[in-house]
Amino acid sequence: MDRELEVLIEEGTAAITAAESMQDLQQTKSAFLSKKGRIGEQMARIRDLPSNMRKAFGENINTVKIKLEEEFENRKAVLHEKKLQEKIAAQRLDVSLPGLRFPAGRYHPLTRIWNEAAEIFIAMGFDVVEGPEVETEWYNFEALNLHADHPARDEQDSFYISDSTLLRTQTSPVQIRTMERIGKTPIQMVAPGRTFRRDTVDASHSPVFNQIEGLMIDKNITMSHLKAVLEAFNKEMFGKDVKSRFRPDYFPFTEPSVEIAISCIMCGGKGCNVCKRSGWIEILGAGMVHPQVLRNGGLDPDEVSGFAFGIGIDRVAMLKYQIDDIRLLYENDLRFLEQF
Repeated sequence: MDRELEVLIEEGTAAITAAESMQDLQQTKSAFLSKKGRIGEQMARIRDLPSNMRKAFGENINTVKIKLEEEFENRKAVLHEKKLQEKIAAQRLDVSLPGLRFPAGRYHPLTRIWNEAAEIFIAMGFDVVEGPEVETEWYNFEALNLHADHPARDEQDSFYISDSTLLRTQTSPVQIRTMERIGKTPIQMVAPGRTFRRDTVDASHSPVFNQIEGLMIDKNITMSHLKAVLEAFNKEMFGKDVKSRFRPDYFPFTEPSVEIAISCIMCGGKGCNVCKRSGWIEILGAGMVHPQVLRNGGLDPDEVSGFAFGIGIDRVAMLKYQIDDIRLLYENDLRFLEQF
């Protein structure tokens, strides 16, 4: 191989090795390996050589070409790997940087009380049952001893959908449906849910509110069982030191009926503005299931007895979280909800 070809290999190899980018490498390839490049110039010399030297010279040029093409491919691979590593380095996460903080969801105060009440009763052996929000007059009124001309029916001003269907005014219809569905005792259930009445919206009234209905029916169920269950609920919900007071009341679907109050959780029963200086706060109504209601549910009041109760979830939430306006529970103001 003559000296000019040796110099071509040296210079081509050096130029290829010095290329720092794919663009530089392609320019170097064109300068040496293209038809108009340095190899092309050497190929053009063949026609000027004596015929006996052309073959050997052509083989030498091919050797140079192959050598430079190998150098080109090697350098191309190196540059590809370099670019890949740079890309990986640029995209690498710095795990020491603080992460992005996303706002966390929270339970609505009504949902918190709803779940807490259900868990307390589940721990005492009650099942959670649901019922429809659109009810018939039979389930909402008549089966619960509220016949068409009953005066208590006027107190529950209702949203009627048709002549015989309405949005339920209480969760009590679920107890009739449960008695019908099970058809035997024991029955031990609670039914939380929304209820609807045509109340004027103010700080203590809302046309939509939440209740949790409770029912226990079996042989020889007495007022003592009712008292034990509800005293246990009050202590779990409001604190171990809370006291419960039972006073006679009237509800069409229970006989006898009681109004249940707890010692004021604000003043401990000493008397304050919240309890109107009485030391007690009314919390729920209850009583022994009326015999006619048992019959309407398909059970025999001569063989079984039971008690029922109804708790206002909204009222419990307002007491427990010291909320003085029921409207705050339904306005979805994040400034209020983020406090829970």
